[in-house]
Amino acid sequence: MAGANTKGLDTLKWMDARSVADVVRFEHPQIQSIILSYLDPDQAAEVLKLLPEKVRIDLTMRIAALEAVQPDALKELNDIMEKQFTGSGSSQAHEIGGVKKVADIMNFMDGANETLIMESIKETDEDLAQKIQDLMFVFDNLEQVDDRGIQALLREISTDTLIVALKACDEAIKEKIFKNMSKRAAELMRDDLEAMGPVKLSEVESAQKEILTIARKMAESGEIALGGSGEEMV
Repeated sequence: MAGANTKGLDTLKWMDARSVADVVRFEHPQIQSIILSYLDPDQAAEVLKLLPEKVRIDLTMRIAALEAVQPDALKELNDIMEKQFTGSGSSQAHEIGGVKKVADIMNFMDGANETLIMESIKETDEDLAQKIQDLMFVFDNLEQVDDRGIQALLREISTDTLIVALKACDEAIKEKIFKNMSKRAAELMRDDLEAMGPVKLSEVESAQKEILTIARKMAESGEIALGGSGEEMV
């Protein structure tokens, strides 16, 4: 069986966040950070939320500093996981972690935890915080998605989620959304927004995160192109 030797680590990807948190809770922080880097960003975000606040911030900084894991180190870590699960052998250094990985994880964090972690990083390393922020895709970035992409996204999200998400966002985003709806639907949504009472900021952030999660998944599957990265704007 040549090549991939990550069966022990791969097993973690099939576990729920609480189980993974239980597995890594008592490991060395460096091992924890490598494991979190290896997970998909949405799963890593869920695991981070279950760890103590100080641990979350420390691990986020460690993940940002990671670049590659040598074969021997990855094999040793995989063997640790295999003792609890199952597995096999390795061959090349694996790129893992880094600033982009942290940005991806932050994209899946709830608003309160994202703010807490980013503020803590900013206090320690303002340049790093800015680099992470620059790589994150936030709700305001939807303005950069082309009209066809917005239309495709609107087909995948519920009206209830959309209206809550738009409650506290920039006018430019609202206009971007409205112009990609039928005139009648846009008018109804404007009326609903005006008639809507106060909404908790946490509910708005949750609705926006839900939409961003769908947008990222559609981008990964090639259905839409997220803004930035030099794509042509419409």
